[in-house]
Amino acid sequence: MKIIDTHAHYNDKKFSHDRDTLLAALPERSIEAVINVGYNLQSSRISIQLAEKFPHVYAAVGVHPHDARTFCDNMLETMRRLAKKPKVVAYGEIGLDYYRNLSPRDMQQTALRKQLILAQKLKLPAIIHDRDAHDDCLAITDEFPDLPMVFHCYSGDAGMARNLIKRGRMISFTANITYSKAHDARDSVLAAGLENIMLETDCPYMAPQSHRGQRNDSTLMFESVRVIADWLGCAEEEVAKATTANAKRFFGI
Repeated sequence: MKIIDTHAHYNDKKFSHDRDTLLAALPERSIEAVINVGYNLQSSRISIQLAEKFPHVYAAVGVHPHDARTFCDNMLETMRRLAKKPKVVAYGEIGLDYYRNLSPRDMQQTALRKQLILAQKLKLPAIIHDRDAHDDCLAITDEFPDLPMVFHCYSGDAGMARNLIKRGRMISFTANITYSKAHDARDSVLAAGLENIMLETDCPYMAPQSHRGQRNDSTLMFESVRVIADWLGCAEEEVAKATTANAKRFFGI
């Protein structure tokens, strides 16, 4: 049983002491591929470097809403050049974050629109960060109906999940679905259906219940597989096979 981690941050300093060893061993630990996701210029460059070093690692580049206050046209041009690298398979993570509000909301919205325009020009699917900004995220992404998008670390409810699926969007879940209070996540998985979801770690964050509070990595994803299989009443192999096929299709890998 193999699986794909569709959203990881192995550039994080928490992996400094064992990054290469851990990444090199992932295929033999049933992790078929990893999308390492950038959130600013530096992390996007490192994501590309990791993708060029490991055959099973791919990269995404983008500027996170936390950094929207620093976003400018020169940065957009740099991101355009980075996004053309051969192993870049998505643009992101980009979006809106009204929970921490580290950048003014109008700047977040401007950065999101400009990057969605770029993703559309480059024909790259977009990875959307949406935290406490559901209405505005839906409104802005609706301006790009033909651009493939995944709402990562999904935090909406079942109604929003159904709306996203109607729009042709994908939904990705982290291991917070393994927590005891993940009732909304269960309803969202049931609403979306296995054919419309992907799995991710968002590592080093969001470790599953069995490792909660510890550093997360791709090898811990199978706890999420077990939970979803239980919710859907199907075999774990079916969940792994479907989410892996969804990831390959979405990212073109």
